[in-house]
Amino acid sequence: MFNQTRRIGWDTETTSDDPTKARIVTAALVGRGGASPDRVETWLINPGIPIPPETTAVHGITDAMVQADGQDPATALAELATTLHKAIDYGMPLVAFNTAYDWTVLNCELARHGLPTMGDRLGDTVPTLVDPHVIDKQVNRYVRGTGMRKLQPTAERYGVELTDWHTADADALAALLIAEAQFDRYPQLTTMGPQQLFTAQRAWRAEQQAGLQRWFRTKATPEQGGAPDKVIDGSWPLIPGPRDGS
Repeated sequence: MFNQTRRIGWDTETTSDDPTKARIVTAALVGRGGASPDRVETWLINPGIPIPPETTAVHGITDAMVQADGQDPATALAELATTLHKAIDYGMPLVAFNTAYDWTVLNCELARHGLPTMGDRLGDTVPTLVDPHVIDKQVNRYVRGTGMRKLQPTAERYGVELTDWHTADADALAALLIAEAQFDRYPQLTTMGPQQLFTAQRAWRAEQQAGLQRWFRTKATPEQGGAPDKVIDGSWPLIPGPRDGS
């Protein structure tokens, strides 16, 4: 049962909204439940490239901060990946809001620094990933309003209240609390084992993105990004991308 076991929320803050190009500047893991007390682990990482002002405006991390106190990326990424791998080995659910972004960022960053990716580390093991963003779009299909599927309004719909947003630890906790509320509210989720839930989320994501692609191709205006040949990738949890650091 999800809410009776140790579970981990995780999040990354980065330099770009393109997960195949983004560099991680901060990451956080928030552990809750089970026999252990709550625990937060964070990393501040020097990405080795300038942080664009538009992303600093979101997460508050500046070039000066990472140059003064940021860890070497290879060291920090290895620590983060090792911790996540151990959690998966223990069967802990790993919760990230819009998992495809963070999972892809992490895998691309690991490859960029010559480290084993999560796929390399896991082999045939099915990761215990939980994506409250995908789940929300599946169980609650009629949310109206631009931007209402983003983290903060989604949290509000599930009664999650936080005073801090867009830091990795706050967003990781928000994702975790949303997932806890979802598993309480929708009993069908509790009947799925890790592999069944993983397979279901992959199928849900593909269906959701295909619907979004149809909207962009047939209904969206050019100002909204609409185009008859628009392509929206439906891969989950890993969005295909370059492995050579480009």
